[in-house]
Amino acid sequence: MGRKDASTARTPVDQYRKQIASKVNKIRISQMGAGRSLSQKGKQDYKKTRPMLRATRLKAEAKKTALGVKEVALVLAAILVFLLAFYAFFYLNISNEVDLDLDPDEN
Repeated sequence: MGRKDASTARTPVDQYRKQIASKVNKIRISQMGAGRSLSQKGKQDYKKTRPMLRATRLKAEAKKTALGVKEVALVLAAILVFLLAFYAFFYLNISNEVDLDLDPDEN
């Protein structure tokens, strides 16, 4: 009997651990929908080795520094605007020269 009574009385540390475990399990269950798997006891399946960690870190850095579609589109748009302005400037200068050569009184 004494043994049964001792197992039912929980210390505050045990209660805290149980709360943390339930929160962790809820998080892991929500992540399972994202394609992640759990082991039976909720422990980590494996430890990542250093080369795997380094590869993951390099991949994340490459993703941060990679040019996105938005940046490429902005650069192309800026080049297009510059070329159109350049073309319009010379078109207007040439069209003004042609207009100066014509004399409206000659008709």
